Amino acid sequence: MFQTARAILNRDPAAINLRTVMLTYPGIHALAWYRVAHYFETHRFPLLAALLSQHAARRTGILIHPAAQIGHRVFFDHGIGTVIGATAVIEDDVTILHGVTLGARKTEQAGRRHPFVCRGAFIGANAQLLGPITIGANSKIGAGAIVLDSVPAHVTAVGNPAHLVATQLHAYHEAASNQA
Repeated sequence: MFQTARAILNRDPAAINLRTVMLTYPGIHALAWYRVAHYFETHRFPLLAALLSQHAARRTGILIHPAAQIGHRVFFDHGIGTVIGATAVIEDDVTILHGVTLGARKTEQAGRRHPFVCRGAFIGANAQLLGPITIGANSKIGAGAIVLDSVPAHVTAVGNPAHLVATQLHAYHEAASNQA
């Protein structure tokens, strides 16, 4: 958790010091409860995991299913109203603002139903990422976007339904061709 708190100090200009982040940021508390619940989920105590998850949601306003997979230094900025589904995967160094949903589109029981968010992505407030899509590394999802299709790495997606911002996409392709 100290690693996450230090990452928050680097990413959040409002963060005053490590102690304040550790004691007052709901995202830190939600992740701590999630890690305990995830342990019980993976060790076949699903009822205890679900109870811990519900307790954490009531305390923090952030609902993370205990079966989700979350990497290191993930920052829930404000976080209130955020929902992370059971088969969601969030890699390291991702920033998620308040009101974000990583949800499913279908009620199928088998397979991946929720988004996979790659390293370094930024997800704006109230964005809805739905289905077994992939959000590429270091990509940005604009506030309020409804994302139903995968987003490539290093690209910005905005709108409802989300579309790629052409200037960002052009700059990405240009940089990639210059490196080749």
